Amino acid sequence: MVNPIETHGFPPESPAPVPGTMTLEEFLTSDLDDYEYVKGELVPMSATSLEHAELCVNISSFLRVHVRENQLGGKVLAEAGFRVGERVLRPDVAFLSAARVPEDKRKASPVPPDLAVEVVSPSDKLYSVIEKAFVYLSAGTRLVWVIEPVAKTVTVYRSESDFETLKLSDTLTGEDVVEGFACQVAELFE
Repeated sequence: MVNPIETHGFPPESPAPVPGTMTLEEFLTSDLDDYEYVKGELVPMSATSLEHAELCVNISSFLRVHVRENQLGGKVLAEAGFRVGERVLRPDVAFLSAARVPEDKRKASPVPPDLAVEVVSPSDKLYSVIEKAFVYLSAGTRLVWVIEPVAKTVTVYRSESDFETLKLSDTLTGEDVVEGFACQVAELFE
C-alpha cells in the first residue's frame, strides 16, 4: 500500500523523541522544536492554554506595532530559541535589538534576548518561571516581564534584587530596552 504522506513529498511521521541528555551543540543543531535545553536535559514544552496564547499575542502585537512605528529596528519574536548561558530557552515573547539580530535566522539565536517575556501557564510552577527570569538576567538579558494571568499582574525583573509587580492600573514600560514603549497592564488582559 502506498503511503499518501510520502507521495506528497512529506517525510513519514517519526516517533516523538524521548527526553534525555545531549550536549548543547547537539541540541543547537537538532530540530527539536518542542523542547528547551536545561542543564543537559531536554525539557518538553507543553501545549498552551487559550488564555496563555491570547496574552502572548497581545503583548507581541503591542511590542511589534511600537517597534515598527518608532523605527527601532530589531525583532519581536514568539517562542524563538535563544542561547542563554548553557541553556536554550524559548521565551513566550522576546525582543532582540537590531545590533544583536544574528545573520542566520534559521537557527536559535546565539545570544539571549534583550527583553524576555514569560506568561505563567496553568502547568507552570511559579518558582520555576522566576528561576528562569534570573537565568535570563544572569546571561545578559536586560529586562524580563513575567505575566501572571490569575492575579493579572506583570512582574518586571531588572536583576535578582531589582524587580516590581505591576497591577492592572499600572503602566508597563520598555524602559531603556524597548525605548518609548508603554501600555496599561489592563490592556494586556483585554
